[in-house]
Amino acid sequence: MKFRNLVISATVLFASVNAHAQTAGSNVIGAGWLRIAPQTSSDPLVVGGQSIANTGADVDNADTLGITFTHFFTDSIALETVAGIPPKFKFSGTGVLASPSINPLGDVRQWSPALLLKYYFLQPEGRWRPWLGLGVSYIWFTNAHVSGAFQRALSTQLTRGATAGLPTSAHVDSEWSPVFNGGIAYQFDKHWSAAFSISYLPFSTKANLTTRIPNGATVKSVAKITLDPLVTLVSVNYRF
Repeated sequence: MKFRNLVISATVLFASVNAHAQTAGSNVIGAGWLRIAPQTSSDPLVVGGQSIANTGADVDNADTLGITFTHFFTDSIALETVAGIPPKFKFSGTGVLASPSINPLGDVRQWSPALLLKYYFLQPEGRWRPWLGLGVSYIWFTNAHVSGAFQRALSTQLTRGATAGLPTSAHVDSEWSPVFNGGIAYQFDKHWSAAFSISYLPFSTKANLTTRIPNGATVKSVAKITLDPLVTLVSVNYRF
């Protein structure tokens, strides 16, 4: 009798866990650690229309809070929005711009919300559910800042040593990018789950520098930077 009761209890528990999963009509909100790792390469810096040999830029990794909202249209097809606190990236020079005395060259804050169409594999009542996703992201940048040391170095270069006091401002172009995504979710109970995902965004942008000279004219400098970041997200999710 005890063995029978144990079997019945285990069956009921197993059924109750499996009955609650990502199914049609479900909404899931998640939050967690978002890491953006640019796979950076760049063209030489162009100053006043002239390419400067052996120059380039690198961009460091950034960590921030990621937030997701997912709606399941069917047991396998879902639409997800991804956002978070915009991270700040630091730019460093390469080649002749690699001197520690002028680095980092500057920093900028990135906004990159994404929309993903995802297909979930395996059964909706399973604990483990891998997925593949495809989507799009609009990426724009704010609060671009050029370090004082790099401004002084650029001013000295442009004036051939006459002054180090010319101010330089920065603007980074906005871009659209496709998003290639994959991941896996683990369901703890009726409401709670954890997930890991990785995304790839192939895109490049331009960092535009404007240096003002005393007569009111400006000198434009441009660096084309390929970012192609790998974005990982580890999240805790709540289904309702």
